[in-house]
Amino acid sequence: MHVVPSLDPASPRVRFGAEMRRLREAAELSQAAVASRLGRTQTQVSRLEKATRTPSRSDAERLDQLFGMAEGVSFTRLYQSITARPGSPTWFRNWAEEIEPTLVVLRSWDPLLIPGLLQTEAYARHIFSMEPRATPDGVKERVEARMRRQRILDRGRPPLVSVLFDAGVLHRRVGGPEVMREQLDRLLEVAAHPSVFIQVVDPDCLPGLAGPFMIAELPNGQPSVISSDAPAQAQITADLDVVTSICERYEAIRIWAYPERISRKMIEEARHKWT
Repeated sequence: MHVVPSLDPASPRVRFGAEMRRLREAAELSQAAVASRLGRTQTQVSRLEKATRTPSRSDAERLDQLFGMAEGVSFTRLYQSITARPGSPTWFRNWAEEIEPTLVVLRSWDPLLIPGLLQTEAYARHIFSMEPRATPDGVKERVEARMRRQRILDRGRPPLVSVLFDAGVLHRRVGGPEVMREQLDRLLEVAAHPSVFIQVVDPDCLPGLAGPFMIAELPNGQPSVISSDAPAQAQITADLDVVTSICERYEAIRIWAYPERISRKMIEEARHKWT
């Protein structure tokens, strides 16, 4: 049985939904009427109001246009609070708490690092400790959050996980030889998991240079959701045009991927070089 996580009433996302509902009702508008102006479905508007769906920037901007910043409420500012990144970022908690626990298929691409779901604690700790203004408490919190995410692989019915990463990742030093050996051992261990598929991508793959991303397929006919990364701010969206574009890019990258058998051999060879 799926347990829906409790929502923090003080969170910007909950306030976004509450203000949206309050102003809609004050304007005597139905959810369907607001949905048509946002370019959303009535169900999506309902989820925004219940804070079970994360709004997009365009949602916020259109709501500000619709309600005219009534009573000083700025949905754009609330959206910015939702996507702010202090230590353990809000947008990332939303992905980890709302998307990953329910997804049935996850596809990911990373041109620079081992994907987070497959990272060892030492590998993740070294990455976070190198972040600007990193603090010991902040690093500890982010490492623990990353390790918790990996529990989805231990579910009774785990999701199908398809991972692509650039071949150079196997040779990029993160934390030294011991950390790298442990990390590549972890990759080989996870590669034996019946629902995990790992493929190394040829470094000549130019479509992958645009940056890392994840594609989540959700149950019960819900629209797919993507998370695309960037240094300043990541984007999480179910916008059909964006999701379609990312899915097409994933397929363009996958063409350059080595078969699983060869990928495992490449990981094994790289592991022996880290001495």
